[in-house]
Amino acid sequence: MGFGIVEDRPTPPEVYNWRIYTLAIVASFGALTFGYDGSFFGTTLARASFQEHFGFKDMSASARTSNTSNITSSYLAAGFFGSLSAWPSSETLGRIRAMQVSCAIFLVGAVLMTATTSSLPMMYAGRALTGFGVGALTGIIPSYIAEVAPTAIRGQLTGYFDVAYQVGSLVGFWINYGINQNMGVDAAITFRIPLAIQIIPGGLLALGTLILRESPTLLWRKGKREQAIKNLCYLRQLPADHQYMLEKVGRIEARLEEEERLSGGQTGWLAILRGSMTEMKTPSIRFRLAVIVGMFMFQNWSGSICINYYSPILFRSLLISDVALYTGIYGVCRSTAAIAFYAFVVDRTGRRLPWLISASACSLTLLYIAIFTTVADTTVGAPSASVHAAGTGATAIVMLYGIFWSFGGNGLPWIVAAEIFPARLRPITGAFAASLQWFFSFILTLVFPYMIASDVGANGTFFFFSALCFLTAVFTFVWVPETKAVPIECCEAFFSGKMRHAAWRAEKLFPPNGIPPLPDHIAAGEAAYIQAHRPSSPSYDYKVKNEREEIESV
Repeated sequence: MGFGIVEDRPTPPEVYNWRIYTLAIVASFGALTFGYDGSFFGTTLARASFQEHFGFKDMSASARTSNTSNITSSYLAAGFFGSLSAWPSSETLGRIRAMQVSCAIFLVGAVLMTATTSSLPMMYAGRALTGFGVGALTGIIPSYIAEVAPTAIRGQLTGYFDVAYQVGSLVGFWINYGINQNMGVDAAITFRIPLAIQIIPGGLLALGTLILRESPTLLWRKGKREQAIKNLCYLRQLPADHQYMLEKVGRIEARLEEEERLSGGQTGWLAILRGSMTEMKTPSIRFRLAVIVGMFMFQNWSGSICINYYSPILFRSLLISDVALYTGIYGVCRSTAAIAFYAFVVDRTGRRLPWLISASACSLTLLYIAIFTTVADTTVGAPSASVHAAGTGATAIVMLYGIFWSFGGNGLPWIVAAEIFPARLRPITGAFAASLQWFFSFILTLVFPYMIASDVGANGTFFFFSALCFLTAVFTFVWVPETKAVPIECCEAFFSGKMRHAAWRAEKLFPPNGIPPLPDHIAAGEAAYIQAHRPSSPSYDYKVKNEREEIESV
């Protein structure tokens, strides 16, 4: 098993150029807003200054609880509907214009939240608008990156979305930490600063969209063939008569012919929807949807929210004076692991192995914490020497959990969801995947406080999530295929026939490295296009070998 990038075909080095990396990084700015909100708003909402200015202190206990819950859940609910809007907006407006509209909605919401110092309705409106904007971005960006990325580095580039999420989360925490250390607790500026800072990532993405190129696939679908080829040549830094480009264009046009057949020759987003609904009735596509539902469910129910909630309590019970600092270190562990994983690992080891390791390790770390919270009494007086030693281990385990959770499980559902569906379905399934993220997050946000407060308690909750992480490993082993370096056109083979419930057998069924062959109609279309457009003197001496002397394989 190698530890190198696997290519589905010989690929010239020009393809891995600064333009494609810049595009992925800029597009991923949208996840900065997603991550930042997840880390800053809860602390901001609990600030004495926020509670005072927005009248929470004068409310009854039930009204305060209701408003706290509603102002949090309004963002998640709006994000769910925003994610569902991603498909029609990106199909009708285009990927770039849809991002710009989503940014505008987000920025309006962020300005409303920053401008008000006492109006709760304005705060609700701001939360709903920012949630809708971020939700739409989560439905557009991963699919857009997967559409334009070279196959061999598709996982890495799509993974930048999760890296940006982790960076945004880290920034959100340290902003609040700096405010806590340097400002008075009662001044309005202590909650307005973090509210205002969310404008920055939204503004960066809005400006960044000005240098992004529209998806060639979408341009082809809209009949803008020349512009599509021009954009593809720009992104690959290769001329149109290059053998690699001829193969790529041939595949795309063969794929579009299949789309036209499914839609009955009609055009427009309604025709695409009609054809997509027809295709979604096939067992292969339904099975893919089921796999994605499972991946996002297990990702959200991996115990991260439990760790995020309980780690400050755990640190405090061990008489750690600077709980916020340790919580911040936990955030650093998560972010560092995510950056390392997507920069160096995801397109080398693939998708399956990292998530198997991630889920198994998270299960063990959560089990340790569950046992610790069961047997150690940290509620009465100072902890004993043995409890303190076990608690120190628990603190280290919390950090390890953050590393393993980010080193695989957290972002892989986004990558797999963006690469296993046919191009004609990807905008719809991308929006569907994003809506799953918001839906499961919303449900867990509602359920989790009751789990902690009930007879289940903290220890039972940790046992529960530990068991779910174990089930995640089983689910991954049986049903999640290895999609590293697999052309999107070839993914059909993973979800039908002998492979349907045997993801671990890919290399045996498709030797030597588990990559299925191109479907016959795609291969025929590619060959026909190359034959018709191959120049007599290619601009680049690109040799395709039947067998490589050496191939970096999984």
